[in-house]
Amino acid sequence: MKVGIAGFGVVGRRRRDCIERHPHMQVVAVCDQAFDGEGMLPDGTRYFRDYRRLLEEGLDALIVCLTNDIAADVTIAGLESGLHVFCEKPPGRSVEDIVRVIAHERRHPSLKLMYGFNHRYHESVQESLAIMRSGELGKVINMRGVYGKAKLITFNQPDWRTKREIAGGGVLLDQGIHMVDLMRLLGGDFTEVHSFISNSHWGYDVEDNAYALMRTAEGVVGMLNSSATQWRHRFHLDINLDRGSLILGGILSGTKSYGAETLTVVRADPDNDRGDPKEVITRYNRDPSWDEEMRAFADSVLNGKPVQSGTSDDALRTMQLVFKIYHADSAWRKAYNIQDPDIHE
Repeated sequence: MKVGIAGFGVVGRRRRDCIERHPHMQVVAVCDQAFDGEGMLPDGTRYFRDYRRLLEEGLDALIVCLTNDIAADVTIAGLESGLHVFCEKPPGRSVEDIVRVIAHERRHPSLKLMYGFNHRYHESVQESLAIMRSGELGKVINMRGVYGKAKLITFNQPDWRTKREIAGGGVLLDQGIHMVDLMRLLGGDFTEVHSFISNSHWGYDVEDNAYALMRTAEGVVGMLNSSATQWRHRFHLDINLDRGSLILGGILSGTKSYGAETLTVVRADPDNDRGDPKEVITRYNRDPSWDEEMRAFADSVLNGKPVQSGTSDDALRTMQLVFKIYHADSAWRKAYNIQDPDIHE
């Protein structure tokens, strides 16, 4: 499978490494505005500045690692060029962007479209899913999630994340979307949402904090804080079920700033354990998520299988929940003209 990568920054290069480790995938060309013209990398990979030139390279698949303002347009261009497409989260700046993509996807039912929510492929998340699906701990009662970093721009990232016209949103859309997606994956679709959104600390026109209280139609309650004022970087998700809890603490990342990745499995016996139940803690020492996600995409394309996780519907519903959180704060809704995302149901 010949692959092109649109956007060859940190994430695009990481995706290239994953592809090169796959026995049936090869990166033949990349594009990025940082290149000075066109040419060939030392390893023989062709490079361009314009994604349109990339699409002329006889590709089978396109990986989109671009800014939010153009991710949807390039995804659509890939589909219209007859390519299978893998696009990093978020799918665009707005719910309307992913709705546009889905309209084009439906015109090409033979093509695969997958979205990169790589936290789904972390071992702690996969094991949590397996435990929940086994039913041994019963049904979910509630969830509490925190995902935060110390600034909107960390580790020398480009500043487009602070610009609404490019990003579409702040810390919730950029980083918190991973937690939103996991809470949907593990708890179901949240239909009732209350929130407070703030940009009072860093002062950009995108949020630096989002606080949400949510409930599914089945009664699962979720609480979420997505923050760019979390001075000690933090990833934490508590899931309380009928007969115990799953606690995801820390996440392995390129920066190593979110602590060790652990899963604590609590088996409750409230009549006898006096609130101090037995726990089993697993600590993970590797991050297979990027390779596993690329392997899943390749398997779907090469073997004609439906995309199982990270579908366009997953992307749509996660984006809708992000924008429900924005919309639920009346002051934020008015200040930035946030439309009701449910109109796209």
